[in-house]
Amino acid sequence: MFEKQRTSDENLQKEFNRWAEAGEGEKMRNHHLAITEKTLRLMNLRPGERVLDLGCGSGWATRLLARLVADGPEGFGQVVGVDISDEMIRQARAASKDFENTMYVWGSATQIPWEENFFEKVLSVESFYYYPDQDRALAELFRVMAPKGRLYILINLYRDNPYSLQWVDKLKVPVHVRSAAEYVELLSKHSFENVEYRQIPDDTPTPDDYVTKSFRSLDDLKAFKRIGALLLIATKPDFRTPAPGYTVY
Repeated sequence: MFEKQRTSDENLQKEFNRWAEAGEGEKMRNHHLAITEKTLRLMNLRPGERVLDLGCGSGWATRLLARLVADGPEGFGQVVGVDISDEMIRQARAASKDFENTMYVWGSATQIPWEENFFEKVLSVESFYYYPDQDRALAELFRVMAPKGRLYILINLYRDNPYSLQWVDKLKVPVHVRSAAEYVELLSKHSFENVEYRQIPDDTPTPDDYVTKSFRSLDDLKAFKRIGALLLIATKPDFRTPAPGYTVY
């Protein structure tokens, strides 16, 4: 099992290192900024909070979070970005030198390199469906989240937006394709409470001369944006997770 997981992580690392070297990290900001900003408003972030950005890529969302939880009457917040791509982490660190409250860590979602019961909020943008073992990733998120912590998983690829399925075959790594209801069931199985989902439309205009390689037509792209991304929201119970019987970092 561990050998299979290591191989899966190595495949993801290789693919997203390739993305990083091709400059795709910052392109993700352009593609996902609108739906991420809507999500940030729902997160009710406050100065002093400890936040995890899982699958942080080049750190563009990490920096948005860092501004929102920075120094204030309630303290100095901290944002930790974790990514499987060491090249993405290098780019994130280089772009975040002006931020005193960010830290970037190279690591897997299936063994998050952080202590238990720490993060009050967790954000994951457009990465969760890539994780080969989503059950293990959720167990790890449950472990590192503080009691009553809130989880926000934002993904563009899910069964209820059929237009998103057009680009599954274009990806070079395996992905999970689940429905919103299946994701709610999955999070509930891992003891998360108050599990709900929302669809977050992308309201940014699409020029009529825009050329898309991911969709069969421009109309399909516009329909994809109208239906929107899937936002999963859940709460960890008021429960402190004991330390595991293995070293996590």
